[in-house]
Amino acid sequence: KCQVTQVSISLHVLHKMKSLSRLSTKLTKSLPATRSLSSSHTFPSPNSIEGRNYTHGSIDVHTHCYLPRYMEVLRNRHPNVPYVIPDPRDSSLDERYVILPGEDNDPTSAIGRPIGEEYFCVKEKLRYMDRHGIAISVMSLANPWLDFLPKDDAVAMSTLLNDDLQEISEGSKGRLYGFATLATQDPIAACKEVERLATSQRKIKGVILGTSGAGKGLDDPALEPLYETLAKHNFPVFLHPHYGLGNEHYNNTGHSLFLALGFPFETTMAISRLILSGAFDRHPNLKFLLAHAGGTLPFLAGRLDSCVSGDHEMCDKLMHPPTYYMKKNFYYDSVIYTTPALQSVIDLVGSDKLMYGTDNPFFPPKEGARSDAEWPSTAKNYDAIDGLEDESVRNAIVYGNASNILGIDLLE
Repeated sequence: KCQVTQVSISLHVLHKMKSLSRLSTKLTKSLPATRSLSSSHTFPSPNSIEGRNYTHGSIDVHTHCYLPRYMEVLRNRHPNVPYVIPDPRDSSLDERYVILPGEDNDPTSAIGRPIGEEYFCVKEKLRYMDRHGIAISVMSLANPWLDFLPKDDAVAMSTLLNDDLQEISEGSKGRLYGFATLATQDPIAACKEVERLATSQRKIKGVILGTSGAGKGLDDPALEPLYETLAKHNFPVFLHPHYGLGNEHYNNTGHSLFLALGFPFETTMAISRLILSGAFDRHPNLKFLLAHAGGTLPFLAGRLDSCVSGDHEMCDKLMHPPTYYMKKNFYYDSVIYTTPALQSVIDLVGSDKLMYGTDNPFFPPKEGARSDAEWPSTAKNYDAIDGLEDESVRNAIVYGNASNILGIDLLE
């Protein structure tokens, strides 16, 4: 069992903190020190999943965690979404996590989902990786990140979480890296954090952002300094949805349609608006990694080009058609589950823009996340890649592209 020391954090305490240093000292003393991992946590065989045959184990760029410090914030928020509570039916079971907007008002999702050690325990992450042939994971805080915190609290928590992620990664013997969390409520503070991370935290390979930005979407002019700073340091943005789009249609379906449709629609809208804002003309070196293979963008790319070029308000505002930026400024994870869907992304942008992802620890097997069972969602992603004909393309998606793009050495 992972022993996670309880940390007493509440928002009213955070409000009274007068400086980041005082907050950092208080919280850090409460957290367990990062331990070096045992010698058993070496790189797994690339054939850890029966029947797979890759030159190396995979690099997972879409894998989440809720660090212990963040978990305590969630445990002190009920009844305000997001929150974590004991299971109301049986407190001996895993806690329950209510995460999505409005899910507490839907009878099919009101008590959220179970959240156990697979969400916040490094050893569980490594055990999952070993079971599924994953050599390296680039971990990121899962949604909704710091969006729900007041600005000053978010800025303070961002630095603490990023330092926690760096420390955990340093103790992982080359198995773990991270995408940092930013307090986008304060874009100038976010710029300063990117500067700090890029110059001092070598295990941090980029940042994760949601689609809300500073509260007005990714095309908000307030984010321009942040985009400039990210481009300057060659820090990619891992963009992940949370709020959904078309949510009024998903009631009485649990989480299924919200995740299957609302998430990719949200990504599609946010990125389309960002492209049409001219951000990539102003910041040609800005790079985004899109979750869930870019939502529906690859499928609708031609329609987007056609509608923009045929609109007298938009046709002369961009230097290039939208698909130009989709090929030049974007990478895509492989969390799409079928070979035809992966092939459509490859046909549009090329195989060198795709990187393997799992979305762990979401979508666990029915036997339980801490069982020895194979995770079906992970196996489906491998199956989709296995269905591609070209072996060099398969190996590039599984590990080669991430190694080259993020500067991760499998032999480090």
